[in-house]
Amino acid sequence: MILVTGATGFIGRYLVSRLMADGLAVRCLILETRRGKLPWAEAPEVIVGNLLDEESVFKAVTGVHTIIHLESAQWWGRPRDLERVELVGTRNLMTAARSARVGRIITLSHLGASAASAYTLLRIKGMVEEIVRGSGLAYTIIRSGLVFGEDDAFMNHIAMMMMATPLVFLMPGQGEVVIHPIYIDDLVEALVRSLEAIDTVDSLIEIGGPEYITLQDLLFTIMRVSGMNRTVIPVPPYLLRTITGVYSRLLPRSLMTSQWLDILAANRTAPLGNIINQFGIFPRRLEDTLLTYLPEKAAWWPLMRYTFRRRPRGI
Repeated sequence: MILVTGATGFIGRYLVSRLMADGLAVRCLILETRRGKLPWAEAPEVIVGNLLDEESVFKAVTGVHTIIHLESAQWWGRPRDLERVELVGTRNLMTAARSARVGRIITLSHLGASAASAYTLLRIKGMVEEIVRGSGLAYTIIRSGLVFGEDDAFMNHIAMMMMATPLVFLMPGQGEVVIHPIYIDDLVEALVRSLEAIDTVDSLIEIGGPEYITLQDLLFTIMRVSGMNRTVIPVPPYLLRTITGVYSRLLPRSLMTSQWLDILAANRTAPLGNIINQFGIFPRRLEDTLLTYLPEKAAWWPLMRYTFRRRPRGI
């Protein structure tokens, strides 16, 4: 039995579908508010609860041999949400996993994660890694580059922001930061292969796609693919953080969050060959993949739906 936390999130939805397609027994820890709208045609075993509820966590891990820990508040949460969901939640999960004698935990982190980082998201991700390494369980930590796909919260949010401001786009800094995007199917494949790869046990692995790209080039690529031409205006990151702070207080959710800016604060890359050497995966290129869905994707409705969507309750 494999337990997946964060199963209804962007990565979790794809991962659970893939595990079930492979005929594996899957259990998911899911909030009560999401129980009635599961994204799968054939639902896995569901335990209702969250990582802050010790009773439901212990119930979820009982009889499990592997946990794939994806629960995160990185795209919608404020710093206190990150601390509660990622730190407190992970501690509860590790405590319950030890008691239930779970064999292994696989968790997803970020390139650049470090407990000493000056940036909140990367610092908390680094602290989560330390909790997992110190848990006494066999572990695999996968640090990935920015994950993109049809429903992601980065590339699509850029397209939404371009739709919301038809003439200009405010770019953090000079756009010189280098990122290492990876396609969702390639990341899911890496997670699945790590289940059987013995050499990934008690390891920290950094992976990304087949190319590096600067933020400025990424913006031009999205404009070229989507057909939305905008004048890119460099803006000091501290000013964008101030604007984002105002938006986050006025609206339920902001397209550009402080965590979004944390990821773009410095270069975040892994060696290009890591995903091939570790998992035998030849990842897909960014622009080739964006062309399969971004040109025909309507942005107005997702923009309104996301902006006025309430934060998860019960966490």
